[in-house]
Amino acid sequence: EVQLVESGGGLVQAGGSLRLSCVVSGFTFDDLAIGWFRQAPGKEREGLSCISSTDGATYYADSVKGRFTISSDNLKNTVYLQMNSLKPEDTAVYYCAALFEYATIGSLVKPSDMDYWGKGTLVTVSS
Repeated sequence: EVQLVESGGGLVQAGGSLRLSCVVSGFTFDDLAIGWFRQAPGKEREGLSCISSTDGATYYADSVKGRFTISSDNLKNTVYLQMNSLKPEDTAVYYCAALFEYATIGSLVKPSDMDYWGKGTLVTVSS
C-alpha cells in the first residue's frame, strides 16, 4: 500500500522558515504526483503546491507563490516543501498526498483528487 509520512513541522516565528518532508513508500514513486495541502481549524483543506511525475512541472496556490517551493529527491522517494517568510496565517496542519497520475495533472490539484494521504504535521507560526 502507498504510505506517506510527513515531518518537519514545528513552532517558528513570523518571517522564519521551515522545510517539510514527505517520504513515500509502497508504490513506484515515479507513478505518483505529490501535493502539499493544509487545513486550519474550522477551514477547508486547501491545496498549496504539487509536482508532476510526468513532466516534473510544479504548481502553486497564489497564497504561497514566491514563498514556498516544492521539490523532489527521487533517489530518496521524498518530496519537500520549503517554506520561507512564514506568516501567522500559515498556521495549520500540513499534509502530503499522492495521486496516481494516469494523465498529466497540468494544474494545482484539489483534495478530492488525491488517492492517499499522510497523517499531517503541525506548523505553528507565532507573531
